[in-house]
Amino acid sequence: MVLPETLAVRPFTHPVRGEVVPPGSKSLTNRALLLAALCDGPVTLRGALFSEDTSVMAAALKALGFSVAEDPAHAELRVDGRAGAIPAAKAELFVGLAGTAARFLTALCSAAPSGVFRIDGVPQMRRRPMKGLIDSLRSLGADIRCLGAEGHFPIEVRARGLRRGSVRIDASESSQMLSALLMVSPLAGQGTGEPQAPAGDTAVSVALSASVREPFVEMTMQLMRQFGVPVSHDAEGFHIPRRHYHIEGRTFTVEPDATAASYFLALPFAAGGAVMVRGLGRSDPAGGPLQGDLRFASVLESAGMTIRAGGDGMRAESPPSSPRRGGNWDFREFSDTFLTLAAVAPLLDGPTRISGIAHTRKQETDRIVAMATELRKILGESSVLTTHDSLEISPVPVEEVRRRAARQPEGSFAIETYGDHRVAMSFAILGSHPLFGDDNPWIRIRNPSCCAKTFPNFFDELDRLREDSAKNP
Repeated sequence: MVLPETLAVRPFTHPVRGEVVPPGSKSLTNRALLLAALCDGPVTLRGALFSEDTSVMAAALKALGFSVAEDPAHAELRVDGRAGAIPAAKAELFVGLAGTAARFLTALCSAAPSGVFRIDGVPQMRRRPMKGLIDSLRSLGADIRCLGAEGHFPIEVRARGLRRGSVRIDASESSQMLSALLMVSPLAGQGTGEPQAPAGDTAVSVALSASVREPFVEMTMQLMRQFGVPVSHDAEGFHIPRRHYHIEGRTFTVEPDATAASYFLALPFAAGGAVMVRGLGRSDPAGGPLQGDLRFASVLESAGMTIRAGGDGMRAESPPSSPRRGGNWDFREFSDTFLTLAAVAPLLDGPTRISGIAHTRKQETDRIVAMATELRKILGESSVLTTHDSLEISPVPVEEVRRRAARQPEGSFAIETYGDHRVAMSFAILGSHPLFGDDNPWIRIRNPSCCAKTFPNFFDELDRLREDSAKNP
């Protein structure tokens, strides 16, 4: 549906009942797009996400000369891999605010045997961390020229391949930089004039100069293994063999997005009832979940939610008699979901402290400031405290929130989203709570269309669940 500039969120008037299938994982889709382009032939991605971020990645691959066939109706993408070569001799790529695309494309262009490629994004993307990746690629021989501030976009890559060898990287500000380096490392030595190393020999060894958030790196390694490159990890670092990418059956299935699922898993705290999130938590063939953000479910459990996981997904329930406890949680390893907990924290009993989130100040917006600012509108200044690395929310009596809402224009809080999809979706879940005991909206979301970045039909799905719950109380 076409969304207005400001969207009033209608509360649930009945406990939530129903199920939802989140869109495909953005992180998996963009990683699989890159690996498919590096494969030695065509690859079909099933269950792929179609959103702004993945469209940016697909459009960039097309600009680089790859054949990318898109079938949104069936959630499929088909990429004709070129075994490490980039068909186009030159290209100008625009990545908007897509951090995964920015880092992955920088690495891809640097690893190509030849070509001249310029990459840029929106002003906020020019401020996002890139230096660690640029420095490590340069250490392997890449010619990357920063056309503005050093270590930031816009950049020009004059491709000449990457050397084999050892390299250190500081990916403390974004694990995407390490993932990008790992995925292109099997190409090292291609086009550099070095003697061809036997397949299976180590192409690149990567050591860390600072700690990194592990779940998304583990996701990257698991995908590389599924695409035929057995990357290994030990105390010395990561070791990537020289090997062509290839996936059995030439298909890869993208599982539903765990971060997108977090909003619906938290919904019973706002509306009561239970919701089933289908397809969530499928494992890779080697065992273990692909998405680290599934850890958010354990946070909900410790706060009082009942979570049941099975082969068909996860069921979240908040029975009327169950406690809704505040607490102290470290979100460093699954920080994209911290906004979901922060938004429902006003509904919990006691303070909620969220730490390990300093790096989120350099994402789509300063997410700590964004959440604190908007929550203070609802709870008051003294109820929301921040440090560089944390956010603490103390609930206030419901009567106070009602009085504060009644004093607002239109009798509801206008939530700024700062162009950040996760701010919009998180507060939409809070707005689903029937503050006044009816369907009178008490939260309005400004620029709800920003959700197109990762979940274009989020508000459609929320509306559908609301209507289904009212029909089947």
